[in-house]
Amino acid sequence: MKIDEFDYELPKNLIAQTPLKKRDNSRLLILDRKTGNIEHKKFNNIIDYLNNGDVLVLNDTKVLPARLIGIKEETGAVIELLLLKNIEKDNWECLVKPAKRVKEGTVITFGNDTLKAKCIKEGQDGLKTFELLYQGILYEILDKLGEMPLPPYIHEKLEEKNRYQTVYAKSPGSAAAPTAGLHFTNELMKEIMEKGIKIVFITLHVGLGTFRPVQVEDINQHKMHSEYYEMSKETSLILNEAKKLGKRIISIGTTTTRTLETIINKYNKFQECSGWTDIFIYPGYEFKAIDALITNFHLPKSTLIMLVSAFASKDKIMKAYNIAVKEEYRFFSFGDSMFIK
Repeated sequence: MKIDEFDYELPKNLIAQTPLKKRDNSRLLILDRKTGNIEHKKFNNIIDYLNNGDVLVLNDTKVLPARLIGIKEETGAVIELLLLKNIEKDNWECLVKPAKRVKEGTVITFGNDTLKAKCIKEGQDGLKTFELLYQGILYEILDKLGEMPLPPYIHEKLEEKNRYQTVYAKSPGSAAAPTAGLHFTNELMKEIMEKGIKIVFITLHVGLGTFRPVQVEDINQHKMHSEYYEMSKETSLILNEAKKLGKRIISIGTTTTRTLETIINKYNKFQECSGWTDIFIYPGYEFKAIDALITNFHLPKSTLIMLVSAFASKDKIMKAYNIAVKEEYRFFSFGDSMFIK
């Protein structure tokens, strides 16, 4: 399967640069994956499409202000680090710009030596491993020194940091937001639960695996980077019960989907667990965990558009995306949403 099969034309003016004032006022394209029928609604209409007994699964990861601008200790050169993955203790896998200026042993300082990062291993694709040196609590230091790692297609400044967080974010560790969840408000979640729909949480810390571009022509050759996930006992029990009773499991976002499918493939059921996943879902994959999916509109040729194409079929997704372009939906992280049922 070739990467060009997942391409589509997107005018630049449709790439959302800022979040809407009210999260659940975004538009919602509803796609019936059996019939191909499409409806146009607002996100707060989602409640009309949810049934008593459905289970919504949300990713409660919290985005770290993981973009750090520092100084190379030896030369004073400006270096940018993006913390991607906490490997162990204070060792982090990072993206570095410019990567050529940083070798093993290089020390970068941030905030008048409040934080230092020493390169302890060089990798590929600009990835390097750093040991972070500091006193105190790292997340508090990052709150002071770091910036939100907005995707490169967003050029506007983010006025409120929390708008790149879901309202239910609680587990720090992501380098990007699980953007399908950005549309939910506390009020909408309360309404959903009052209708008899259960809401449960998993954690997947979004790293390079989710947003790294596919750089091979044949998608079968693409390798995902691994990302850390967790599922609680409470979540596993509710999901197994839903499966047993034939109730819908509705995944909020591709990160949640990858976690659920990873766990059910590994254990043949849901269970309390944690680990690393590098699952790559593309057409031909047989879904075992989810029955419906709420997601944003994804970049052309990305692993994310491949995942939704696997769920709804490539033809139906490409048709829906072309209609969304024609109807001038807002695309990507701060954009509109799609419910694939």
